[in-house]
Amino acid sequence: MIEIRKSQDRGRGQHGWLTSLHTFSFADYYDPKFMGFGTLRVINEDTVQAGKGFGRHAHDDMEIISYVVEGSLEHKDSMGTGSIVKPGEIQIMSAGKGIEHSEFNPSKTDPLHFLQIWIIPEKTGLKPIYQQKTIKKSTNSFILIGSRDEKEGSVTIHQDVNLYAAYLTKNHSIDYSFKDHRIGWVQLIKGKVSLNGQELVYGDGASIQNEKTIQIQCIEEAELLFFDLGAS
Repeated sequence: MIEIRKSQDRGRGQHGWLTSLHTFSFADYYDPKFMGFGTLRVINEDTVQAGKGFGRHAHDDMEIISYVVEGSLEHKDSMGTGSIVKPGEIQIMSAGKGIEHSEFNPSKTDPLHFLQIWIIPEKTGLKPIYQQKTIKKSTNSFILIGSRDEKEGSVTIHQDVNLYAAYLTKNHSIDYSFKDHRIGWVQLIKGKVSLNGQELVYGDGASIQNEKTIQIQCIEEAELLFFDLGAS
């Protein structure tokens, strides 16, 4: 079963310097039908104006992933980490037993467009860690960028999840087979695709349950994230 979460149906936060689109309930946006999907709790698509950002604030017991689409993201945290995240990179902060951080758009002219993703960890009270890696890009394939055990050079996610990126060219398709007791979520970042015959356009997401295989066919050049999650 595949259910489409249309882009225009997402929650919307408008704060002048920030436009945030919420796939799941977040902050002032609440929808009891969209409280998350499995251990996937948040997918926010954020656009931050030049020179603006999120001041220092605290998190705990959450796996927080940033995926930059356009622009650059400046990160600073209470572990002493300072970095710039750009397109083509994956960043994760495991908040664990507690961490403070800030996120800013360091550009004086250009907006920052990125996805912030929260995944509920399998254990609480973990030691906070930060990781940032370059994505080994290839077209028309699933590229593992996050996993429990750093497979294929991916960042560590403290949960039973495999996170993939994909960059598709027109008229190409990719297939994926699920192991037993797995569910999936697709989040389309750019372009247009069909997922087992159902069309997704930019900003759409889709939950996948009780499907043995999926096929993603590219209609217009596309970029997406795909989460393979434990069903429990």
